[in-house]
Amino acid sequence: MCDTDGESMKLKKNFIYHNTGEEIVLVATGETRFSGIVKGNKTVGFIFECLKTDITEQEIVAKMREKYDAPEDVIENDVENVIRKLREIGALDE
Repeated sequence: MCDTDGESMKLKKNFIYHNTGEEIVLVATGETRFSGIVKGNKTVGFIFECLKTDITEQEIVAKMREKYDAPEDVIENDVENVIRKLREIGALDE
């Protein structure tokens, strides 16, 4: 995983997400370098929920392992990919 030092992170306040029932959408509000919408599935929504408060990447993986019956490496890869994309658009406070 990318977050090897265990630094905590959370979604920036100028990013909001909404569950449409079929997909999760993340929208930048206010001043951000990203303008657009990020769409995801329920797994992405679960990660966004985790990022409401300060949390580490490892803690997200642990919570997902409790909730989902999937191989650990799959969960780790999913979390790492979502976190990387959120970093790329500047959506995380770290």
